[in-house]
Amino acid sequence: MTLAKARASRTSRITRTVATGAAIAAAALFAAPAAVAADAHHTPGSRAQQGGGSTVFVQSDDTAANTVVAYARAADGTLARKGVYATGGKGGILPGTVADHLASQGSLAYDRHNHLLYAVNAGSDTVTVFAVHGTHLQRVQEISSGGSFPVSVTFHGNRVYVANTLGGGSVQGFVRTGERLVKVPSWNRDLGLDKATSAVGQISFTPDGSKLVVTTKASGQSIDVFPVGAHGGPSARPVVTSTPGAVPFGFAFDSAGRLRVTEAGTNSVGTFTVGRDGRLTAKATVPTGQTATCWAVTAGNHLYVSNAASGTLSGYRVGARGELTALGNTATDAGTVDAAASSDGRYLYVQTGVKGVVDEFRVGANGSLTAIGSVVVPGAVGGEGIVAG
Repeated sequence: MTLAKARASRTSRITRTVATGAAIAAAALFAAPAAVAADAHHTPGSRAQQGGGSTVFVQSDDTAANTVVAYARAADGTLARKGVYATGGKGGILPGTVADHLASQGSLAYDRHNHLLYAVNAGSDTVTVFAVHGTHLQRVQEISSGGSFPVSVTFHGNRVYVANTLGGGSVQGFVRTGERLVKVPSWNRDLGLDKATSAVGQISFTPDGSKLVVTTKASGQSIDVFPVGAHGGPSARPVVTSTPGAVPFGFAFDSAGRLRVTEAGTNSVGTFTVGRDGRLTAKATVPTGQTATCWAVTAGNHLYVSNAASGTLSGYRVGARGELTALGNTATDAGTVDAAASSDGRYLYVQTGVKGVVDEFRVGANGSLTAIGSVVVPGAVGGEGIVAG
């Protein structure tokens, strides 16, 4: 049986087990965790050492001891494991989740310019800073996240912000000085959400660094935009765009700065433009036809969104005026979650949470995805957080 047929068969079996309940539950509850298989595709010291390549970092979210696993990328895009590095904190599991323990996008952030990596420790309410030396990581700091259960981190220049999902949701800002973070107490914002539920999907700066965007799900179901002042602090209150029923989860920006938001409630992709004042203007909504559409990543002029319960990626070509043209769906291992594209847009790496596997794809000029292998990430069943160089 070919790899594509095997994956399609496995995806079909998983899909038949998916419950047809609410979309939020579908994003997290759809399969029992399976035993982690041995990594038969690539082993440390294989082709990646010979090809020059770049790096991919994956967070395990291990509740005993959170780790980041470093991989070298070979010239053909395949990965070879180079090291496992403890964050000093613990991962966390939101109640009811299986494939996506953090139920978020962006729990790992890579500052390539300053050679720093930021990782959230949801179970410890902390953030870890690593200095990056190729595929070697040096832990330099672990600092309080300023809230409960951090799930997403972003940076722009020397400003770093973390979103905490529990306790009503909050945002905390830091200033980076050298390789360390300094918490700024006045840069903390309470999102005022239901304290009994997981609230935040993702936090990210806009490409120009002038605004912070936060998606809220569960009781919130809104996209909150905080304009950022000249000194780096967020506005006192966000500009809130309510999206009832949509359940905004993850998002990505295209090359023109348009916001592409996954909407788990309607299994669709919403496109918005961001005004200078932080107001969003809805431009279009495209259904995926899949289940639990929750994560998004851009690769060149293509957009890919992860459908956790379907075990697929939905691909789109981004047109000159921002229109999305569907490219079809590509099967992955079970529990498709966070994803990252190489900086040249030629390769896509996708976390799949049921077995803790990262699937590797080559991106064609037309946006087609060709499977080139996969690696099992140690201790990463249910883990989220992946970045690529």
